[in-house]
Amino acid sequence: MFARTERLLLRPGWEDDAAALHEAIAHEAVAMKLSRLPWPYTLEDAQTFLAAQRQREAPHMLIFARTAGKPKLIGGIGLDTSGCTAELGYWISPPYWGLGFATEAARAVVDMARESLPCRKVVARHFVDNPASGNVLRKLGFQRSNRLIARPCLARGIDVPCLDYELAFAEQGDCPDDNMDGRALLAA
Repeated sequence: MFARTERLLLRPGWEDDAAALHEAIAHEAVAMKLSRLPWPYTLEDAQTFLAAQRQREAPHMLIFARTAGKPKLIGGIGLDTSGCTAELGYWISPPYWGLGFATEAARAVVDMARESLPCRKVVARHFVDNPASGNVLRKLGFQRSNRLIARPCLARGIDVPCLDYELAFAEQGDCPDDNMDGRALLAA
């Protein structure tokens, strides 16, 4: 899947993106905010991640800032799906924090989920010590649940408290996976 927004290009990662992915994500500040990102993050980790991307059914894309020249890789975003629930995960490279890129990319991916995936809701979680991610989710209309859960952080080597959010597309009805809590946030 591909998406284009006012400032961004979202597309699957390709093998040729490994060096740019490594440069964008290999920041300790990013690793500490994601569940599955090892620290330190190596070029080999980027290559392995990009090879695995070809096996996913739901959208998992790299985020590129559209420039006058070649687009610049600035982040990643994707959905993990289970039944009628999708889980949103994203990251932005530190030089691009606070510029609205996560919100812009997430809005495009949530719209994709609403229009083309058989899901009734999208869930998302963020570590308590990452309030900027909560700001992104609230801007998109996600509602915070009253649940506080612990989720592993590979880079920290511990379970970290997370806040839980969801965005419902339709009446809930019976959905066997409404308690989807074993999925890890997207990490490259």
